[in-house]
Amino acid sequence: MSEPLNPTPETPGPAPETPGSAPDSAPGPGLDAAPDPSGAEAATDAEADAAARRAASFERQRRLRQEPRFPGGPAADPAGSHHERRIRSFQPRRSRVTAGQEDALQRLWPKWGLDIDGRGVLDLPTLFDGLPVVLEIGFGMGEATAQMAAEDPDTGILAVDVHTPGQGNLLGLADRAGVSNVRVANGDAIILLREMLEPAALHGLRVYFPDPWPKKRHHKRRLIQTEFLDLVAQRLKPGALVHCATDWEPYAEQMLEVLSAHPLFENTQADGGYAPRPAFRPLTRFEGQGLDKGHVVHDVLFTRR
Repeated sequence: MSEPLNPTPETPGPAPETPGSAPDSAPGPGLDAAPDPSGAEAATDAEADAAARRAASFERQRRLRQEPRFPGGPAADPAGSHHERRIRSFQPRRSRVTAGQEDALQRLWPKWGLDIDGRGVLDLPTLFDGLPVVLEIGFGMGEATAQMAAEDPDTGILAVDVHTPGQGNLLGLADRAGVSNVRVANGDAIILLREMLEPAALHGLRVYFPDPWPKKRHHKRRLIQTEFLDLVAQRLKPGALVHCATDWEPYAEQMLEVLSAHPLFENTQADGGYAPRPAFRPLTRFEGQGLDKGHVVHDVLFTRR
């Protein structure tokens, strides 16, 4: 979130009168007294001034939300208002960016970063030098993504997130590892899938530890839903792998249920259940913390028919 703005200082009111002194504007003999400015009229003016200050503060905060934190880096709201409002499966967070992450954003975003603005279709073969491309939605701080990219240089990873520190961290990790098969996309993955990718453009989809939205009233915000899979199916090549992982068991059950029910996806497991963690998915720090707390991690692997 943007930094809170300082409130506009209150305009000083009239200086208090000295007891026993005559007011400067006292009416002369025989003249009608002037309206008292400290009465209802002054109260109305004060309310108008307060409303104007609130409006100005709101407008300043709106502009700050729309301005990039780093000129030349990821945009604050890349799709802007030209796409419809809808329920989001993610909650943007603005936390502190370290000096190293800021340096990576400024140096590497023009080379490896892109904003999801919904205004043009990506040329993935050119963007990834002809490599097959896997879409990863939500990469956190990017450690697992950078490791997978280094261990499989023949696969391009289009990694999507809205968390600025994570974007900078992933760019820095990729740079230090000497890998060039990662591109970092900033914004809403739904807009990317719907507006910016060709049909059958992707060789795979990875969704690792998405927000589980545990409260029942928030289940509509979960990413893995039938409507999402309908869209994904249009962008995946036949045989492409869909790989989800979560440590929230009720969400794992939902993932397995909706993928199993979808006619365009097939479970890689003969028994129709969960899959063992494949060797190419690293054990992340977040996952290790969950395991230490007794959480059970489930991997769900399906192929596009």
